[in-house]
Amino acid sequence: MSVLLDVRGVAKSFKLKGHWYHKRKFNALAPISFTVAAKKTLAIVGETGSGKSTLAKILVGAEAPTTGEIYLNGQLLQSKQFKQRCQHVRMIFQDSGTTLNPSLTIQQLLDEPLTLNTDLDEKQRRQLIRNTLQKVGLLGDHMNFYPHMFSGGQKQRISLARAIILEPQVIILDEALAALDPSLRSQMINLLLDLQQQMGLAYILISHNLGIVRHFSDNVMVMSHGEVVESGKTMEVMRNPQHKVTQRLMMSQNFQVK
Repeated sequence: MSVLLDVRGVAKSFKLKGHWYHKRKFNALAPISFTVAAKKTLAIVGETGSGKSTLAKILVGAEAPTTGEIYLNGQLLQSKQFKQRCQHVRMIFQDSGTTLNPSLTIQQLLDEPLTLNTDLDEKQRRQLIRNTLQKVGLLGDHMNFYPHMFSGGQKQRISLARAIILEPQVIILDEALAALDPSLRSQMINLLLDLQQQMGLAYILISHNLGIVRHFSDNVMVMSHGEVVESGKTMEVMRNPQHKVTQRLMMSQNFQVK
């Protein structure tokens, strides 16, 4: 299985301004290395403040790492290559409604990344938008609707359409399934798995729900205070958690794997 994303020694520290005569640093992320292959899902779990969100921001280019390198398909991603990063590494958030501009139609929302990142003409963009909406289980005519006309589950599908419309290689799911009820969550997981196989996507799943992690991910990485404290095959880690943080997470959700 070919590696799509290769993260090597990525770390992040922030300067904390104290008294005028000294400055301190807060190490939000220790050097972290991992890979994600095509058609595979890596779950990242951890308690609040473990560094999950900082890592996600670095991966999508919203934050620059203090040290370390990120390779996509063997090519080094430079911090200044923000446009390239936006095309190939996309993110879906938990509250999809807040990321959809209520004054724009779905066509306008999906047309924006196409206008910025492709040379397609208006007719080609319109057809691609229609096809992408259908790919995520919506109607092509939904492009003429406004966000407030959709349910929460449908808004999440629109966010997914916006994420895949540029044909990315990596999608980060930042608690993207947390707000859905169990039935809609199951449908969304099946859709994501289908798209993963069709498009060869690599997923990074950030989630506090170990049930989702168990059913959706191939590998898991447990973080605490900016460090990776345990990692491996999802089922192996959950059957026999070695680190106290992993054990505590499982106990807090009364989660057991036989």
